[in-house]
Amino acid sequence: MRIIKVLTLALVLVLTVYFAVSARDYGDNAMSNETAEQTMNSTTDTNKTMEKQPQKPKEFVKPSDEELKEELTPLQYKVTQKSGTEHPFVNKYWNNHEEGIYVDIVSGEPLFSSKDKFESGTGWPSFTQPIDPENIVELKDNSLLMTRIEVRSKEADSHLGHVFNDGPPPTGLRYCVNSASLRFIPKKDLKKEGYGEYLKLFQ
Repeated sequence: MRIIKVLTLALVLVLTVYFAVSARDYGDNAMSNETAEQTMNSTTDTNKTMEKQPQKPKEFVKPSDEELKEELTPLQYKVTQKSGTEHPFVNKYWNNHEEGIYVDIVSGEPLFSSKDKFESGTGWPSFTQPIDPENIVELKDNSLLMTRIEVRSKEADSHLGHVFNDGPPPTGLRYCVNSASLRFIPKKDLKKEGYGEYLKLFQ
């Protein structure tokens, strides 16, 4: 009987130790799983936050003169870099009536909208105002024995043309621009080309 009691006590002791260790391991595993889940949730939240943060637009860096000679046509280079003038009535956009915007041929910065384009009878694309005056630089031009106001793009410093005060309402201005300085983006392609924010101009 004494042997049975000793064995019973030993068995109880072993079982007690076993359950105590099992309970401890279960608790550690539960805490580890909870910690891992919290870490995963934290990582997911961080990724979501990063996804929501707007991407900064790439800063424009003007190509070198040699690169521009390769990228532009001879006429585009002459007009934008040497302040040349293309022939009237035979240029690309003088008679374009499609809805869209006109951007700088070098930098892509938005310059003019078809909503502000009008028939000036001069043979060059003419606009009453730019999309954003901040994208236009005006300089006094004393060439050709007269004083005119030259207009250039702000980012690329491309020669665009000249602005005159003989335009129609509401501004009374006529921005006379060389087609060679511009790239036209149709309304239907604005989003695809990265100019989706300008769709509001045509609503």
